[in-house]
Amino acid sequence: MVEIMSIKQVVKIGGSLFPEPAVELAKQLENTDSVIILGGGEFANFIRRYDSEMGFSDEANHWTAIDCMDIIAKLVNDKVESTKLAYSIDEVNEISDDGFTPIFIVSEFLKSEDPFECSWDVTSDSIAAYVAHTLNANLLIVTDVNGIYTQEPKEPGSTFISEIDATTMLTFQESSIDAMLPTLLLRYGTDCYVVNGKFPERVRSLIDDNVDDYNFDYTRIIGE
Repeated sequence: MVEIMSIKQVVKIGGSLFPEPAVELAKQLENTDSVIILGGGEFANFIRRYDSEMGFSDEANHWTAIDCMDIIAKLVNDKVESTKLAYSIDEVNEISDDGFTPIFIVSEFLKSEDPFECSWDVTSDSIAAYVAHTLNANLLIVTDVNGIYTQEPKEPGSTFISEIDATTMLTFQESSIDAMLPTLLLRYGTDCYVVNGKFPERVRSLIDDNVDDYNFDYTRIIGE
């Protein structure tokens, strides 16, 4: 494992937050020792839709969805002066050491590491978990809802869950994280937090030692 002490956390910003909330959150992560990974958002959803019609290969789906992550990463970086694009783990560290927030372009790194089977179960959440494990960093999954619910948040009877173990998450049919993430958290013996990125102050509160306002909903997934 590569240990890079300058990075404290991987912040995966869901593609559902693109464009405005994702850009604003990236700005707010300045000077937090974070590395940002962007989800593929609507770009990746288009591929899912086309796949349901055309039945593309698992490899084509997997790598084009990762290309979508790279596209959104480049677009967010274009709007934030405090970020720079990183194309390798070494560049993540160098950019952070230079006082900028790295936004990780993950495609080349994943091609060289090849840690996953090609599947729709593996999305940017699992990729962010793998990067966090590689960096020995904490993991925040930032999405457009407050955290994990017993079912879709808008469904009648849906209940918010503030803390849950990853083993229980394996039984969920659908949630705001991808299907592979609980397995990785158990494999790596690590926790992660799921938080609403529409409120950047909530994200800052979870990663900034000088901010201790936890008067909001978020979910801790326990992998240990």
